[in-house]
Order: sequence, then C-alpha cells, then structure tokens
Amino acid sequence: MDHEGAATPRTSRTVSAWLGGLDGRTWWARDDREPHLAASTMKLPVAVAALRAHAAGTLDLDLAVAVHDEFDSVVAGERFTMDADYDQDPRTWAERGGTVPLRDLVHRMLAHSGNLATNLVLEQVGTDAVAAVLEEAGCSERTAVPRGIEDGPGRRAGLENVVTARDLGLVLVGAVGHRLLDAASGHALERDLLAQVFRDGIPAGLPAGVTVANKTGWIGGVNHDVALVRPDAHPPFVLVVLTRHGASERAGEQLVADVASRAWAALEERAGRPLHHGGDAPS
Repeated sequence: MDHEGAATPRTSRTVSAWLGGLDGRTWWARDDREPHLAASTMKLPVAVAALRAHAAGTLDLDLAVAVHDEFDSVVAGERFTMDADYDQDPRTWAERGGTVPLRDLVHRMLAHSGNLATNLVLEQVGTDAVAAVLEEAGCSERTAVPRGIEDGPGRRAGLENVVTARDLGLVLVGAVGHRLLDAASGHALERDLLAQVFRDGIPAGLPAGVTVANKTGWIGGVNHDVALVRPDAHPPFVLVVLTRHGASERAGEQLVADVASRAWAALEERAGRPLHHGGDAPS
C-alpha cells in the first residue's frame, strides 16, 4: 500500500474506465479523463522509463545499486525516510545495506508493488524520464508523476502523482504495442506484469484461464487496476479501472472486478461469441 493515502479520499463513489485495442483506439470509456490519485499505478510509467533507458544504453539494468530507505525529496534540500510497514515487498527491505540489480527492482516494483524498489529505480531514472514517457504516450496534462512514493515534503508542496484511466491505458498500449518500448523491452514488461501477485481486481472479474498482465494500486478508499488482457479467441486489449469509493479495500477490489466482468460481457455481446475457450467466468 502506498501511504499517500494520508490524504482523505472523497467519500462519493467515482468509477473511471478505459477499454481499448493495442492500436490505442478507444472501444469504450467512462469518465476516462477524470484525475485520480495514482497510488501504485505510477510504477508502470516508472518501469517503462527504466526499460527505455536500458534499451537506449543510458542505464544498465544489470547494475547493482545500493539499497537504502532515505531519499532526496523533489523539493530541493529536503529528504525523507520510507516506512517498511507500507510496503508489500519485504525482500528489498531485508537487503538494506547491500545491493540489488536494477532489473530485479523493476520486477519487484511491478510484480510485488514494492515501494522501496520503486524509489530506488526512480532515483536512477529520474522524474524527467518518466515525464517523457507520459508525453510520448500522448497523455494529457492531468496525468503527472512528479515525485517518489512517501515523499512527504513533495506532497506538502502540492506535488501529487495523478493519473487518468485513458492516460494509463495509453502508457500500457504504447509499451506493449512497441511504440514506447522496443519488442524485447515490451516483452520484459509484460513478463513482469504477468507475475503480478495482486489479482483481486481486473483478473478476478474475467473468465478463468484468461491471460492477464496487470498492475494494481490502492490506498485508503481507492482501488485501481490497469491490465493487458489476451483472450484466446479475441484480439488483445487493455482495460483500466480507477475508483474512489470510501469503502473497504475488499469492497474496492470487488468494484474493480465488477467493472471488468461487465466490460468482458459487453465485448462478448458485441462479438456474438465467446472471447475465450479456456474456462468459465467467475461467479
């Protein structure tokens, strides 16, 4: 969990969604330009920036970097220390004082939603490179990743990591569609997302056996998921669901899963046939 949730979420329910093909065309959308606190979905463009830099030869993902929990804030002259209690990746915390290859940290920030891993990667990549990813993907000015996770001075200065459903969709489409990343880097990103351990959002709303590569994000009263879906009888697509609900984490996950289930049903109705032959939809 990203402890950006120190800010009180709105209590009225807001659900934003974007569904589209790998060419970036919108198939269906709902409030897809509504800004949401990014939570851990900001890790997706950070990972894309790291993979791009590696492919360009400006960053070596095999470089072993020192693991530490204190970082420079985006606010000049300020520093902040992270809290292990807000992280789902204890392995990286256990390696403080040692070194870990950047490639492993990218995997952990995606598959395990590691906060410390994310800031260690962002420290090497820089927020300017992340901004370049967002710009090249065609994101709106509503989406921005100006700081790392738990950067209290940055947050108090009014700098928030914010995303829209459409913009997150464009980032993932651009990455796996080989417009933001080359083929090898795109496949590496997809492998890390396929290893995702948090599967109670979009994957839970889709039929059993469907290949789903996803990245979740959640804070108090907020649940998000962005996913690449590859059915066996339909072209692949990207689905993004962002929510503000003010309810429990489990209720938020179910809300995301329900949207995914309805999107799948609508696609099947449009296609006039099943999209997948590998299993039944979850009850």
